[in-house]
Amino acid sequence: MFESYSGFRLLLRLGLVVGLLFIVGLAVGQVAVTVILGCIVLLVWHYRQIARLNFWLWKDKRLTPPQGQGSWEGVFNGIYRLQGKNRRRVGQLASILGRFRQGAEALPDAAVVLDSSHNILWCNKLAQLILGFVWPQDNGQRIDNLLRHPDFSEYLRSTSFDEPLEIPSPVSDNRTLEIRIMRYGDRQLLLIARDVTRLNQLEGMRKDFVANVSHELKTPLTVLQGYLEIMQTMEGTDSPNSKPLELMQQQTTRMQSMVEQLLALSRIEDADEIDLSQVVDMRVMIDVLKEEAKALALTDYTLVFDCDPELNIHGVELQLRSACSNLISNAIRYTPEGGTITVTWNKVAQGARFSVTDTGQGIAPQHISRLTERFYRVDNARSSKTGGTGLGLAIVKHALSHHHSELIIVSEVGVGSTFSFIIPSHLLADEVT
Repeated sequence: MFESYSGFRLLLRLGLVVGLLFIVGLAVGQVAVTVILGCIVLLVWHYRQIARLNFWLWKDKRLTPPQGQGSWEGVFNGIYRLQGKNRRRVGQLASILGRFRQGAEALPDAAVVLDSSHNILWCNKLAQLILGFVWPQDNGQRIDNLLRHPDFSEYLRSTSFDEPLEIPSPVSDNRTLEIRIMRYGDRQLLLIARDVTRLNQLEGMRKDFVANVSHELKTPLTVLQGYLEIMQTMEGTDSPNSKPLELMQQQTTRMQSMVEQLLALSRIEDADEIDLSQVVDMRVMIDVLKEEAKALALTDYTLVFDCDPELNIHGVELQLRSACSNLISNAIRYTPEGGTITVTWNKVAQGARFSVTDTGQGIAPQHISRLTERFYRVDNARSSKTGGTGLGLAIVKHALSHHHSELIIVSEVGVGSTFSFIIPSHLLADEVT
């Protein structure tokens, strides 16, 4: 049924027909007339087959083709075979599309597919619930005509989707949505919307809890430390209570340091909007850092400062000084006696770079990505011995994020570590104002 016809075979058939007409023409003595009439009959027959094909393709509802004759049998059967292949492909594509839609419906987030002009091509049911879309009525609508928040319109126009956007839900002002947009396919966009109301509430509760507890602990710790100092003065050098009182004093001091750092971290986290128009006088700040470093290092370490005092930046001096001070104190605290601490502040191609390099024990690679987490310690026993709280680098991380920067850590076990950050060029100041 599905036998194909080669060009040679078709020409052979045509040649046989013409040869037969020629022989009949010789027999009747009218070669030309016989050949012409035979060709006309052949042409009419072919036009009849074309008419049958046209009727089957456009009007006949049957899937099977009409019974072909001669060379047209291969044409009818070939078209029927192609239609079968297309039906199978359509079925496969429909199955794939169905599985894709089922997977998209199972997502815990709202999903919306957009074209290059930001028109809606498809959305799942969750998008209809939390974004207020109506499907399929909203098919082809521009998404910024449905999500009319000005921040979202600006986010969409910026075409920079590296960071997510938080906006109030168009369905309820009491709910907050996190919007992410990703490019894929042929200039298409995938918008993912997630309800982060509960997460924001929990984060706010955590911040309030830490700030309130830290503030409430300051007074009792101050009272304890005061009475411990009085008790130490009342005890003689040979008293059995001297050692316990000394240990209690050390732990009270450590707790006070932790409370102060928690309060500092809370203040930095709450400062969502900071004034970057102020110019930080780096000459003054570096002098302060030098004095603090000398007080910590005493004569046990070698301190090297290679800083450009004329390189000033825009930012918040308190946050920057806290970040730099934490990096220097950490380097001193975790470097064995006799080591070298090198502090640099110089201009680089991307802006201004501050770095602290030590000759300490170094940090294993598996710990580096977690160093800025609150209370994370590489060695708990060693951190307790040195008085570390595990909050210093968390403070550094948040302070730098307000200045469009991030902490860079390079370390090799047994050699030492370098903690650095780069203030971008747009925050550099030509001179102190």
